[in-house]
Amino acid sequence: MTTSKTLSPDARDTREKKPVRGRRARYGGGSWRAAIRRDWQLYSLAILPLLFFAIFRYAPMIGNIIAFRKFEPGGSIFGEDWVGLRYVRMFLSDPTFWNVFTNTLVLGALTLLFCFPLPIVLALLLNEVRSVRLKRFLQSVSYLPHFLSMVIVAGIVMQMLSIDGPVNQIVKSFGGEATAFMQKPDWFRTIFVSSEVWQTVGWGTILYLAALTTINEQLYEAARMDGAGRWRQIWHVTLPGIRPTAITLLVLNIGTFMAVGFEKVLLLYNPLTYPTADVISTYLYRMGVESSNMSYAAAIGLFEALIGVVLILSANLISRRTVGTSLW
Repeated sequence: MTTSKTLSPDARDTREKKPVRGRRARYGGGSWRAAIRRDWQLYSLAILPLLFFAIFRYAPMIGNIIAFRKFEPGGSIFGEDWVGLRYVRMFLSDPTFWNVFTNTLVLGALTLLFCFPLPIVLALLLNEVRSVRLKRFLQSVSYLPHFLSMVIVAGIVMQMLSIDGPVNQIVKSFGGEATAFMQKPDWFRTIFVSSEVWQTVGWGTILYLAALTTINEQLYEAARMDGAGRWRQIWHVTLPGIRPTAITLLVLNIGTFMAVGFEKVLLLYNPLTYPTADVISTYLYRMGVESSNMSYAAAIGLFEALIGVVLILSANLISRRTVGTSLW
């Protein structure tokens, strides 16, 4: 005598919907090989960027070994003799290095302080412009300095601030005396940060303007119905809407905190402005290229890279725990 088991409709539907073994693999639902075969044209676009990073970013990391080995020009590219932490102790006990390190921190902090929030402010101002033509004109004018070569930017700065330049002409017209701004250490940080703001702020608004377009207009309508003016709409709707973008860019900027613009500093500074202008990247250039002390320069560069890694990991962790937004 057999006993038949009656299934409920829900259980019957569940059993009928149970996936057949091998179906997922056959249709490529979770197989990365199938995904590559299906979208190989898209994946092929990543080949050149991956090769670029592999050749110019990851392969040179092998050269960090000379920070612990004595490198001699004409010898092995990996150094001749193992010296351990000799070069690390050298730069840690070098007063010049600590002066350079302080300059890097100050310039990096000033650049972050001014160049990070100003694109947000400019994007908010451009977002409030109602005339499409005027908005496009202002965007074009603010973007233009980004496309200028660093050599051209440095040349413009030096011409503007020369003894006979426009800035000193204006100073003289008000009864002042001409100042050699480019030879004054006290003026270098102001000049560097001002030129950096002029060159990068307009370009930095692009991501924020794109983020502003994703904010739901119904949020503004609800804020207006609650009696919120323009300032309260910006504070309670606009800024929270672009916060993930702002946090992501802030973490990236903190990660490059120590990498103060090498090209601009190298083009603008001179021996008279070394006390405030010399940064780690230019100090590495002089030690490694001009003085041929590659091992010493590699040790300092490795130290700088470790600080950058610690900064970006710390910033990402703090961002994830405080505001819930992070890079990973």
